[in-house]
Amino acid sequence: MSTHRTDDPRTAPEDTEAETTNPPEAPGLTRRSMLARTGASLATGALLMKSGAAQAQSDVPGAKRPRQGSAADTGGPVARQTHLPPGRAGRDYRPVVVPNGSKLPWKDVNGVKVFHMVAQEVEHEFAPGLKATCWGYNGHVHGPTIEVVEGDRVRFYVTNRLPANTTVHWHGILLPSGMDGVGGLSQKSIAPGETYRYEFTVRQSGTGMYHSHHDEMTQMALGMVGMFIIHPRKPVGPRIDRDFAIMLHEWRIDPGTKRPDPNEMTDFNILTMNARAFPGTEPLVVRQGERVRIRFGNLSAMDHHPIHLHGYQFLITETDGGRIPESAQWPETTVLVPTGSTRTIEFVADEPGDWAMHCHMTHHVMNQMGHDLPNVVGMKPGNLDAKVRPLLPGYMTMGQTGMGDMGGMHHMPVPDNSIAMVGGKGPYDEITMGGMFTILKVRQRLEGEGDPGWYTPPPGTLAQLALADELRRDGIDVNAPPGADPGSPRRG
Repeated sequence: MSTHRTDDPRTAPEDTEAETTNPPEAPGLTRRSMLARTGASLATGALLMKSGAAQAQSDVPGAKRPRQGSAADTGGPVARQTHLPPGRAGRDYRPVVVPNGSKLPWKDVNGVKVFHMVAQEVEHEFAPGLKATCWGYNGHVHGPTIEVVEGDRVRFYVTNRLPANTTVHWHGILLPSGMDGVGGLSQKSIAPGETYRYEFTVRQSGTGMYHSHHDEMTQMALGMVGMFIIHPRKPVGPRIDRDFAIMLHEWRIDPGTKRPDPNEMTDFNILTMNARAFPGTEPLVVRQGERVRIRFGNLSAMDHHPIHLHGYQFLITETDGGRIPESAQWPETTVLVPTGSTRTIEFVADEPGDWAMHCHMTHHVMNQMGHDLPNVVGMKPGNLDAKVRPLLPGYMTMGQTGMGDMGGMHHMPVPDNSIAMVGGKGPYDEITMGGMFTILKVRQRLEGEGDPGWYTPPPGTLAQLALADELRRDGIDVNAPPGADPGSPRRG
């Protein structure tokens, strides 16, 4: 696989070897040309389905001739035992990046990829100042990301070190019924101290997940979930430079407590990406001009998550059913990831900067200390604080102008093992968000793979305080009554 780069982010790097079964497309495609390509695809969908490029997408809904044994060729071939040699990173695929996460190691045993998963209690940090005793796999919450290749034969040994029975369900993966991992239905549950074996041949590509399927309400709420990435044996579409995997999840952890509450049904107060809440989330770091793929999985108990990326329009290229034919992909700035589903987006990082990426459910970008507060917006407390402090030293009325002031709560006393409602350090001010929030950092050049620090906008591209001369020049009177034109034609 080529790792060639170019200093010019707008120039497509040369491929040293063929990496796709489609005609090659420049990784440096800009957002304007991406949308133009999308429009052309929608207008000529029928022609595309007749082309060799469309036929190469043989394991996606809508392809006319699915490859035998692939996900689209459902039925008997799915359970076949034959397999291909183990796919390897760097040769057969570009590995995914799991911010704040981990990957499950494997070894080759006579052509089979062998994994060992251990279900166990895990002490997990959601953000600085908040830790909880969760359940996970191999010392991690969420469980390590599994990464395989279409056609691999995989064997999973699952050891149960929990105080309760468990199983593993391979969510969205096509396999024999007896390997599906539903306790009581497709297998006996795994008792504490036991090790079970799952084995099957991977007959699809795309983004799946895994999770416990025994007492799901408890075990998934405590963190027993993970991503299951399957790379195609013959890649389809433009070459990807950065491939990220993000699991979305929600928790109820009352301030000062040490365990998530699995009985919660509506009021989740910790919303996470890869089991971390902002300001504890790692940024997604990419180089300008790179083509980026982000895979989202959602195993939240109750909520869908509309994930919004600032500064970019992207294509939704995959669901948990596999890759969407090019003629059916559409541009968005927000992708809805339903509970129990995965969605994949792709775009070219052609605009440098620090770009917010977050759930657009506004209560999903705040942390535990922001729940169950009384509504005091608009209240004028006067000398209330002075009157209350003899009874409650340190009392301060907050929230009468909204929740922005809560961003400073990490400077104030909060219950032990709890975090402020919102707030993380930004380059200019407090970032008044929390929970399911992270940052895409696009840079023209990167020094290593770590956090490049905050972006410095070029002169003239930073919003800032308006000067008096500017206001006079443009005829703006800040003391005049604000104006607004009618939204519809006047009649009569």
